[in-house]
Amino acid sequence: MLNRLAGIILLLLSGLLLRAQKEKAYTVSSPDGHIRVNIVGKPQIQWSISYGSQQVLAPSTISLRLANGSVWGSSMKGVASHTQSMDGKFAANFYKKDSVIDRYNELRLTWDGDHGILFRVYNDGAAYRFFSDSKDSLIVRSEQAEFNFDKDYNAFIPYVVDPRLAGDQHETSFEDLYTETKLSGMIRDSLAFLPLLVDLGGSGIKALVTEADLEQYPGMYLKKNAEKENSLTGDFAAYPVREANGGYHHINYVVTERADYLAKIAGKALLPWRVVVVSTSDRELTNSDMVQKLAAPCRLSDLSWIKPGKVAWDWWNDWNITHVDFRAGINTSTYKYYIDFAAANKIAYIIIDEGWSDDADLMKIKPDLDLQAIIDYGKQKNVGVILWATWFAVHNQMEQAFAKYSGMGIKGFKIDFLDRDDEKMTSSTYAIAAAAARFKLMVDLHGMYKPDGLQRTYPNVINFEGVKGMENVKWTPHDDMPRYDVTIPFIRMLAGPMDYTPGAMRNSIKSEFHPSNSMPMSQGTRCHQLAMYIVFEAPLAMLADNPTVYMKEQESAQFIAGIPTTFDETVALDGKVGEYVALARRKWGTWFVGAMTNWEARDMTLDLSFLPKGRYVVEIFQDGVNADRDATDYTRKFIHVASGEKLNIHLSNGGGWAAAIRNEETYRETAPRK
Repeated sequence: MLNRLAGIILLLLSGLLLRAQKEKAYTVSSPDGHIRVNIVGKPQIQWSISYGSQQVLAPSTISLRLANGSVWGSSMKGVASHTQSMDGKFAANFYKKDSVIDRYNELRLTWDGDHGILFRVYNDGAAYRFFSDSKDSLIVRSEQAEFNFDKDYNAFIPYVVDPRLAGDQHETSFEDLYTETKLSGMIRDSLAFLPLLVDLGGSGIKALVTEADLEQYPGMYLKKNAEKENSLTGDFAAYPVREANGGYHHINYVVTERADYLAKIAGKALLPWRVVVVSTSDRELTNSDMVQKLAAPCRLSDLSWIKPGKVAWDWWNDWNITHVDFRAGINTSTYKYYIDFAAANKIAYIIIDEGWSDDADLMKIKPDLDLQAIIDYGKQKNVGVILWATWFAVHNQMEQAFAKYSGMGIKGFKIDFLDRDDEKMTSSTYAIAAAAARFKLMVDLHGMYKPDGLQRTYPNVINFEGVKGMENVKWTPHDDMPRYDVTIPFIRMLAGPMDYTPGAMRNSIKSEFHPSNSMPMSQGTRCHQLAMYIVFEAPLAMLADNPTVYMKEQESAQFIAGIPTTFDETVALDGKVGEYVALARRKWGTWFVGAMTNWEARDMTLDLSFLPKGRYVVEIFQDGVNADRDATDYTRKFIHVASGEKLNIHLSNGGGWAAAIRNEETYRETAPRK
């Protein structure tokens, strides 16, 4: 009888143990306890995120399928777990603040001792990544990355391309307006690039999906999940096996055939982070450090040669300078004129954009351009020179071109038309960054996917496009740019800096705007443009208009030139996605404040409690009383304020507000004497 009873008990215990194994689950919370991540196996691994009682991400399946047939994340069987916490900070290079708080809780799940998944939970979001500790290299066949939501929420979706168009949708310039729609309204079979924002309705919580540390692996797109409601799923470009010269002006490689796998990875490898940033107020999004925190640490030991700054730019204004005694264009006299303007306004660089060389052969310089004379003239004036180049040419001539032009005194390259983020292209960006660093060259990656943290790993990569910048107003009459301008600080800018290229001095109200190639104008007011230099992150920030116009508008030009491009501290003041934004940034003892609105005029109240105790002089550029009729209308004035005061401001239609705030004592000491 006792043996029979013992057998029954043993059977019951075995059943309970088996049940426990099937229901094995883990929970990781943020350091402040507000965000909770649950990980279960049913049987595949699923993760979910909640903020308090609000579900942010419903259970979402994650897995990785290899060419050898194994599936990582297929179950919890045989898993070993380890937890750790971090409470520190690290120095940030050429960033919006001088240091970043790095505080999280982490769960490490390992299978067979050679692969696993890391989960990290911060106070402002959560992320996971697969890792490998294998001895042998691996081929990733596919990846499953779901982002499921419990309701049909509104989302801000940046589509790659109209799905009705033929061609490889994974080739794109990564710049488009946001389509604001329900999750159910996403176009089936279309792709969206990252970051993508989901509004969780009345809770006030928003979830932003992006990725970080994208090295030797294709970028992730999102598409509508055909098998589940309110669900997005990852889509990845397969590895390119055949390419042909093509694209715009035949200055790129176009993929003609792709493999049946995504990437070949080293045995010991960290795959990209899949990231969900969680905010309880819109303004929090504008000051997120998530991608910076998840990026690989800096790999350069000497950063002394990397100099952020402003750039006088030629292409947007079509080299259209006037009142000179030479023919303006891509020639030596024109660039010496740009250098004179830059020197007079203490602008660090000029850029020589397309046309200075053969697009496919960087060794062939335009005959009537004396590049060495331009570089030498810039040295005399303390102005550096940056060159534009196609990725196609750099890819084929990288060592040769970097050696030649760094030897001549060039400070960096603006590399354009990457237009892909498959594994070959993402690997190329790291190779370019490393090679450029060897030759002490800065890099601005234009025609580029969104930043993924490369700017922390290689700080000589000092700006990125991946944004529908102001160049688009030269040819698109119907884009709503002011609304886009107050949307990207909450979405695209979370990934990293943006080569938006502001600075237009010809400004237009909505009814008067029209595209123009040689006399381009911006949508919105002059102060909207000025505020961009404060609101938009851009360690290498271009002045899009031409020197002739800036000389006529010296007051605006001088203010732009005086705004730093990196900062020691950032404070998010106010904002609502697609409506308005206000940010304060400090460099040493001076605060710069920028505010922008969409096409709707509005009044705002700025809380100045971020200022240390004391009294301050505020230099203000504000929309003029007639800015709704003439967008160039503005007023410059000085006022005195104290810390803790509230400042009421008015923004016109498509308007802006920009200010420099200096301590009264400091200002009195540095003000010019009459």
